[in-house]
Amino acid sequence: MNKRLLGKTEFEVSEIGLGTWQLGGKWGQDFNHNNADKILNLAIDNGVNFIDTADVYNDGDSEKAIGRLIKSRSERIYVATKCGRQLSPHNDKAYQTTALRKFVEDSLMRMGLETLDLIQLHCPPTETYDRPEIFDLFDTLKKEGKILNLGVSVEKIDEAKKAITYSNVTTVQIIFNMLRQRPANDFFALAAKNNVGIIARVPLASGLLTGKFSPSTQFNKNDHRSFNRNGEMFDKGETFSGVDYNNGLKAVKEIKELFPKDVDLVKIALRWILMFKEVSCVIPGASSPAQAIANTMASAQPNLTLEQIDGIKRIYEDNIWPDIANEKW
Repeated sequence: MNKRLLGKTEFEVSEIGLGTWQLGGKWGQDFNHNNADKILNLAIDNGVNFIDTADVYNDGDSEKAIGRLIKSRSERIYVATKCGRQLSPHNDKAYQTTALRKFVEDSLMRMGLETLDLIQLHCPPTETYDRPEIFDLFDTLKKEGKILNLGVSVEKIDEAKKAITYSNVTTVQIIFNMLRQRPANDFFALAAKNNVGIIARVPLASGLLTGKFSPSTQFNKNDHRSFNRNGEMFDKGETFSGVDYNNGLKAVKEIKELFPKDVDLVKIALRWILMFKEVSCVIPGASSPAQAIANTMASAQPNLTLEQIDGIKRIYEDNIWPDIANEKW
């Protein structure tokens, strides 16, 4: 597994990490602790040393599983969690330093840790980026030994740009994949200039880039790919990267035609992201041990050819860009 520096944190992290939104079970299904433990341990066995979670994932069960992992392993494992999404309603007014402090302390307790390697604000409202006292809180928590670094998970590129005006923001987690290419043009260079680590999330566009979906694919009613396609429950960009499902299927079909028939599109999609040197880490999720192992193999995948890269760019510009050009992500 290749490693990269995670911006100002100076952590050397595996370029393939593990995202844990669906850890232990597919979206919309119950959490399975045994399955989660297998996934986490296999990821570490195969070179992963960076795990991303959040306090709201599986109502805290993902954090608890990660806590068990850390206690059982001798390797240095970097853990990033997030806070803020527990706020209800999730709006700027609800973002208060007392609430955020408690979220951090609760995460520490669930994972059995004294210090968090990286705490990330979890897609806060745009207005919250204009409140220095929110960001100042994490300097205080760092002095208290409760965190080492602050990062932000964002929905929009403008939010990413605003976040890194705060000197204590060390990382930005942003949606980036073959169907969501704008960050490479509008943000990556600025992040590199400021030595901010980029964590690429939703790398497979909620599974679209596995190449295994069709117009007839059915999703569980509790799966966000069923109920959030137009942003009914949270930001539209979190589901299929904000791309129209059928347009996404068409684009994926054309992308597959750029490669041999037996190619694993998952490895291609992850390798494409890793070809951007500004990316510190990509965090695909896994709902099974087999997926956890398969994801790590992208680190050894050869780079795409110039012809394949140009083909992906053309497919994106023809199929995806016309529908999202006016979006802010």
